[in-house]
Amino acid sequence: PERATEELQKFSDWLDERDGEPFTAILDGANIGYYMQSFDKGRFNYHQIKFMVDTLEERGENVLVVIPNKYGYNSFYTSKSNHQQLDAEERTIMNDLLRRKKLYKVPPRCLDDFYWMLASVSDQASARKGVDLSVANDDSSGRWPGVRPVLISNDQMRDHKWELLEPRLFRRWYGCHIVNYNFTAFVMGECVDGNEIFFSQADFFSREIQGNQSGSGKAWHFPVSDWDLEERFVVRL
Repeated sequence: PERATEELQKFSDWLDERDGEPFTAILDGANIGYYMQSFDKGRFNYHQIKFMVDTLEERGENVLVVIPNKYGYNSFYTSKSNHQQLDAEERTIMNDLLRRKKLYKVPPRCLDDFYWMLASVSDQASARKGVDLSVANDDSSGRWPGVRPVLISNDQMRDHKWELLEPRLFRRWYGCHIVNYNFTAFVMGECVDGNEIFFSQADFFSREIQGNQSGSGKAWHFPVSDWDLEERFVVRL
């Protein structure tokens, strides 16, 4: 536990002290690499990770892929009995991400979940330089609106739901940061023509009732599921 805490702190310090553009999209590499790979030729698929990285970069996001340590090598065990050897194309993808400093290998015997969760809320002080990374609803480049960084994962995080935050705070974090996805799985490096990623973007507004001071009284804001983003239901008392 002590070593794991120290390693996580090193990662936090690296995020705060690194130079360059701040990360705006954190990728759960294991979740994406194994997405829909439960078939005979299924594997930890670097082509799927590249597909996700390329798609997000085309949308103007600066990505960081977080993976468990073993997947950062040319060969590894995917289970006790299954061994995977990366082919030349997969090694090229992995090495290119490493060269561009877009791939973070979590230290051995440390849980990668904590790393991508931490990255999603890191201040990234040196890189961000005090700038608000949030994207407005009317962004001209077509990026989906809301907070940054977003976390790209289909992990429901049932293991951590009650461990890290009290339920209300966990719901707020999950609703504001998590972006789910779906696409047609790759078979090795092959995919169907016209394959594209469909995203379920994070909430732009909170799903919870919230109150704030308004003049001499209080205003209560109620989310309404079938209203447009620009519409509000507010009761002032």
